[in-house]
Amino acid sequence: MPIQHQASVISNTRTGAYQLLTLTAGEIPKEFKPGQFVTLAIDGLSSGLILRRAFSIYQAQDRGVYGGTIDLVVAAHGEGTKWITQLKRDDSVNIVGPLGKPFSIPKDAVSCVLIGGGYGAAPLFRLAEALRSRGCRVDFILGAQNSEKLFGILEARRLGHNVLITTQDGSSGHQGLVTDVLPDLIAKADSQVIYSCGPMPMLQAITKIAQAHQIYSFTAVEEAMACGIGVCMTCVLPVIGDDGVTRMVRSCVEGPTFKGERVRWDEVGTIPPDTYGAGNQ
Repeated sequence: MPIQHQASVISNTRTGAYQLLTLTAGEIPKEFKPGQFVTLAIDGLSSGLILRRAFSIYQAQDRGVYGGTIDLVVAAHGEGTKWITQLKRDDSVNIVGPLGKPFSIPKDAVSCVLIGGGYGAAPLFRLAEALRSRGCRVDFILGAQNSEKLFGILEARRLGHNVLITTQDGSSGHQGLVTDVLPDLIAKADSQVIYSCGPMPMLQAITKIAQAHQIYSFTAVEEAMACGIGVCMTCVLPVIGDDGVTRMVRSCVEGPTFKGERVRWDEVGTIPPDTYGAGNQ
């Protein structure tokens, strides 16, 4: 069950284009698994912003000077996230977590590629640690619009066998997209599983490459999650189930991690006519 905790801000520091927010988290880190997330309330009870904001957990420590703590990577996109980026030490914020379905971890030692777009890389580092503990080879591809929006390069170099960098403006690494360098890495590393988190078009393109190479793909989708607990239905997307039937599933409960080939990427934001429960069913 998710845990609600009145957290205190330990630190809020700038890292590239983002803020790295460290919070006390009570018992949440003990229950956390890579790929899960937390939601934060905005400005306590006085705020007109009633919807929480969801963030992947970057790091989690279940013990220390402050007890359990979590690290989140935050970019200011609107009033809610702007408020979060301006939190100061000892400020209080209500959090709920861990939420969502974590990444699937292979039972056997296999070669894995972890791909992060911008701060979407945040949940991949604890995943890398879990994979390495199983004896898996881990390679990273980190991409962003520019070098300032890259995240976690040093952490990736500590954990990864290879780390490839791409930026769209060429300010760091290969100029282009993560998908430009992925096929060659798959061939060189004999990759068998791809994990990815970032913008939806990136996840769709990665899934197509994985299918072309007949390897597994797991994605953590970036859908707006208003409640985080499956009530509001704002984060639904069409996903094919084990029985071959498409259903509108909730990213915050059935996800945010999905098998890439099960997501009907071209129809995200719509209800496909053959969806279970649609008008013609």
